[in-house]
Amino acid sequence: MNIFIVGDVHGCFHTFSEVLTHWQPATDHLIQVGDLVDRGRYVVETVELARQLSEEHPNSTTFLMGNHEHGMLQHFGPEGPYPQWLLWGGRSTLEQYKRQPKKLVLHLPWLAQRPLHWQNDHLLVSHAGMADSPHANDPDHPDGLLWRRGPLKKLNKLQVVGHTPTPKGEPVTDPASNTLYIDTGAFLRRHLTAVRLSPTAELLDIVSVGTHRQDLS
Repeated sequence: MNIFIVGDVHGCFHTFSEVLTHWQPATDHLIQVGDLVDRGRYVVETVELARQLSEEHPNSTTFLMGNHEHGMLQHFGPEGPYPQWLLWGGRSTLEQYKRQPKKLVLHLPWLAQRPLHWQNDHLLVSHAGMADSPHANDPDHPDGLLWRRGPLKKLNKLQVVGHTPTPKGEPVTDPASNTLYIDTGAFLRRHLTAVRLSPTAELLDIVSVGTHRQDLS
């Protein structure tokens, strides 16, 4: 199957829904790089859509963990609350779930099961990318694959990541690390981007949808 990879959604449900009209379930494996939650007005609906798709298409969808889901899980976990999460969009997410508490009970276990990466012989997809660091696989470390902001390690395969918004709302390739950055700033009123790759990581298509006005307050 081809691989259809969607960037950071951040509660932009209507924009995400439009991007998904370009997904071809019969021939594409859908991967979303994490950060479904926070900042947008429709976090609950976004997570519910992702959860339903993962149930309907268990063998052809992968929703990855992002640092925002990680922060949310810490906030509601045994060591919570996590006040820092509230400062990067969590406060809005919290208010939205207060209006739909049954959905929170349903969504937290699902979010906790999100994998940290997906890969095949030619491609590695994660939220922030693999760095040349002993902490690269640590979800809590600044150099880990949920948080890394600096250069990534050049692997023997293409890396596709989100996390760091690109400057002009377009995907950016870093040849030095063989990385494709696809967080094109949906929450910044730019675009939500998806890329379609062949199983050998050849770029086949780019889908870019401007952020729907109703998705952001």
